[in-house]
Amino acid sequence: MRNDLLLKACRREPVPRTPVWFMRQAGRYLPEYRAVRDTVDFLTLCKTPDLAAQVTIQPVDIVGVDAAIIFSDILVVPEAMGMQLVVEEEKGSPTFSSPLRQAPEIGALRIPDPHKELAYVLNAIKAAKEGLWNRVPLIGFSGAPWTLAAYMVEGRGSRDFRHVKQLVYEEPGLAHALLEKLAQSVTMYCRAQVDAGADVIQVFDTWGGLLPKNAFHEFSLRYIQQIVGELKKTGVPVIVFCKDSGHSLTEIAETGADVVGLDWTVDIGEARRMIGDRAALQGNLDPAMLFARPEVIQRGVADILSRFGPGTGHVFNLGHGVLPDTPVEHAKAFVQAVKDLSAKYHQRSFCPEVV
Repeated sequence: MRNDLLLKACRREPVPRTPVWFMRQAGRYLPEYRAVRDTVDFLTLCKTPDLAAQVTIQPVDIVGVDAAIIFSDILVVPEAMGMQLVVEEEKGSPTFSSPLRQAPEIGALRIPDPHKELAYVLNAIKAAKEGLWNRVPLIGFSGAPWTLAAYMVEGRGSRDFRHVKQLVYEEPGLAHALLEKLAQSVTMYCRAQVDAGADVIQVFDTWGGLLPKNAFHEFSLRYIQQIVGELKKTGVPVIVFCKDSGHSLTEIAETGADVVGLDWTVDIGEARRMIGDRAALQGNLDPAMLFARPEVIQRGVADILSRFGPGTGHVFNLGHGVLPDTPVEHAKAFVQAVKDLSAKYHQRSFCPEVV
């Protein structure tokens, strides 16, 4: 692979500079993405491998990131398990028409065969790998069981996620039954992504911060650990990103994850001191900073690099996904700032193919 910086940083191997990519890097902030979306609806884009591969590769060519992440959605897994997923094009918000509220509904969920119900994702990975020509690694991903369950029980995003939290507190056994099915489904799905060509897997627990610390460990982290344990057998690095879960960084690292993703509320220097050499770190510029002037973005990048300090084991990213109306030139400035400023924090064993 011509640029393997991400893979080396995930494994805490020496790198000449910090690799950089960002969540939602293929999306609405890019005019090229919007041009594709003008021709198809969101789910059709996800389920058309050639188009999904096309938008997956766009940020590599346009913004210059060090990795691609397959274009898909975390909610394709619940859909494959038997739920009806609808994306309202006007609002862009995914919904499930029949949320899970009763034991029979949870019992009826199937554990899908990813080579059948999710074959379009695997085919998109194969197409993206072919289109990338081995230039950068390709990241596969899934939502974590808790985050998927939150959407499945609520039916959509929510301010308080009352129904899923009620399930956890009133019927913990039923919640665990749902989460166990999800853990099996996610594990099989991620393994299939690796078999299709994914070089890295990221597990997103976007709603981990909904739960108090003890409940987070019981209803989220135990299933992430189960998934990571199985994925480690594939040999690819595993990134775990749990938003608003700074209270449990040490425990997240103890799942066996190669990389712990940090949201923008966490001091990366403190996280490094807490986690030590148990895992690499990913993050964590505030996505809103990309609306600031390029010189402000540069200062933000420099601050995070200095807080992390010298040495390897850092994957630069935003603290969450890029916002839809982010100026493209500012995203480019962010990526270039990481490339320009990070070399002094690394051993100078440069590889001529890496730019």
